[in-house]
Amino acid sequence: MWTLAQEANWEELKYVISNGDGVDCREALIKIKDAVIGSNKQKGALISHDLVPIILNTCIDQVQSPDRKMDALVILGSLAKGSEEQVECLVKQYNIVPYLLKEIMSKDNSKKCVETCLSTLRSIFGHTCAPKENFLANTDVLKHFLRLASAGSSLKTQICITSILVSVCQTNEDQLRLLHAGTLQILSRMICYDNEDIQIPALRCLSCMCYSNRSVADNICVISFQGRSLPDILNSLTSRLFPAEIQLIAARCLTYIYRSGTLPSTDNRISQKALPTLARLCAESFDHSIIASASETLAYLIEIDSELQRTAAITNHLLKSLSDLLQSQDPGVKQAALCCFASLGANDEAIRKRLMDTYGLINAILNGLKDSNSRVKLSAIRCLHSLSRSVQQLRTTFQDYTIWEPLMGIFTTETSIEFLVAVTSTICNLLLEFSPSKEPIINAGIIERLCQYTMHADPSLRLNSIWALMNMSFQSEMYVKTDIINMLGTKRILELVNDSDTRIVMKTLGLLRNLLSKTHHVEIIMRAYSSEVLEAINKLLESDHSSEVKEQAFCIIGNISAEDENGDYIIMNNKIMAHLAVFLFHHDRKLQAGTLFAIYNLVHRKDSWSMEKYSRLSESNIIKNVNELNKKTIRNKAQCEDYISRTLKQIVIQCKHFYPEILQ
Repeated sequence: MWTLAQEANWEELKYVISNGDGVDCREALIKIKDAVIGSNKQKGALISHDLVPIILNTCIDQVQSPDRKMDALVILGSLAKGSEEQVECLVKQYNIVPYLLKEIMSKDNSKKCVETCLSTLRSIFGHTCAPKENFLANTDVLKHFLRLASAGSSLKTQICITSILVSVCQTNEDQLRLLHAGTLQILSRMICYDNEDIQIPALRCLSCMCYSNRSVADNICVISFQGRSLPDILNSLTSRLFPAEIQLIAARCLTYIYRSGTLPSTDNRISQKALPTLARLCAESFDHSIIASASETLAYLIEIDSELQRTAAITNHLLKSLSDLLQSQDPGVKQAALCCFASLGANDEAIRKRLMDTYGLINAILNGLKDSNSRVKLSAIRCLHSLSRSVQQLRTTFQDYTIWEPLMGIFTTETSIEFLVAVTSTICNLLLEFSPSKEPIINAGIIERLCQYTMHADPSLRLNSIWALMNMSFQSEMYVKTDIINMLGTKRILELVNDSDTRIVMKTLGLLRNLLSKTHHVEIIMRAYSSEVLEAINKLLESDHSSEVKEQAFCIIGNISAEDENGDYIIMNNKIMAHLAVFLFHHDRKLQAGTLFAIYNLVHRKDSWSMEKYSRLSESNIIKNVNELNKKTIRNKAQCEDYISRTLKQIVIQCKHFYPEILQ
């Protein structure tokens, strides 16, 4: 008998398989098969003795008997169940995946052979090293896989196929490839089997297909099997009669269909079935994997809908269950519970207060910020971000616990983009004018780092950084604005005004508006950069940007008009004066209001009624157009008391005061 613990015996096996007769070769393969099954150590020995190419050759060699080929395939299947390093060796060094696909596609192989190859491929695709990218781009392979998943195939074959499809469905393109290949009809049949071994991978495949994909979700809602629509089938699978994992994945599928935009949040299958099912599965009586997944899915379900958040907050003792989960030693469970708390507190002030007052969430968050597990720490930051939307919490709990200190610690030490985006989102709220944390955060030296991050390649981090600076600059002391101007630089501000991301443009304009709200800073900026600032504003007004962006541009014009002491930057700029005259009659009332704000500040300047200034107002038709618009507004009683009509009246009164003859 061979003893595989001895070095020489591996070499002997290698020789026998390569050169021995059929009986000896079969005996050697069986010996190896028995040794490697269940033992990663023996798998490693096989690989280190370079037996993999010989095993592969045994599979390929046409003169080998079917029994020897099956033994070799079983050995490969066992190797595919080995460690990450062993599987990576199979994939990268021995390029096993194309071989397995060739065997699966071959018409000459037995069903047992194909099934064994599929099982091996399924094991390989459970690892990160598997070549998943563009796997589904090969339409011949996809079509063949779906043919193998027919009702006539063995259950094991169908299970392997759906499990592989779950692993390789990575992108929106992959989802659409599966959709167009007819996968939904096959999954509908599998989901209705009275066998959880096949139902679970089929449901997982369905959830992968419809995640953030409106086209797939729309098609799911028109697919039916045996007279029942697929959403109704999913609805029925959330029943307690089914195993917890089936309930969970069915509820997740319904969640993804809703979040894709196909079903409304008011659909009973969402609000009365998926939500309560997920809340129930958050209880400690279930396995940790079920709890963590249910909490995360519930967080995603209620994330953007206030009514669903309110329903969840009173469902099935959810808050108590989540609070208990925060004490778990399982990082996955703790992280999921924090995610769910973040979604619960996203919009409703009453829920936020209840979370903080009743369930001691703040201590769990503070512990989460110090947790060694990065996912727990990130979820704690996101939970803080959700709660920081509350004015009351900013003024009370956040101040009592000096929340800003651990956040600043993370902000100054973390390099992960995901962490920085989450932290800066929260800091944006802590820098609001009414937040007690604003001053200590500024004093901690945050301005320089925020200014640096406005140049980062990641758009979300750029957005949050400029947003934080905008909030910080609102009604701030002179030294804060000076630091922002000196560290960020006017040149960089103007570059951000031309950013490709409209959200960044909006926040940059908000920052510029805040900086240009005091005479001293208007003079500093305009004296050095008036041509660049005004050119940037003109480009915005002539662009296809939204009315919100252009409204901000007019507000900046208004600030400059009101505060520039020594320069006639606005009134002497022909393009801007022309824009003011034209936008008075714009159909968008936001733009009308912004225009009137600027004109109001122009005409209320002490020196606006010198002959030269009056001539500029008159030549640009601003006075004439103001008068005309005022008359129209007076005739429209529905608008006679809104901001536009009131501002028009004040402008007309001012004009008449200085030159009564020009307005009749």
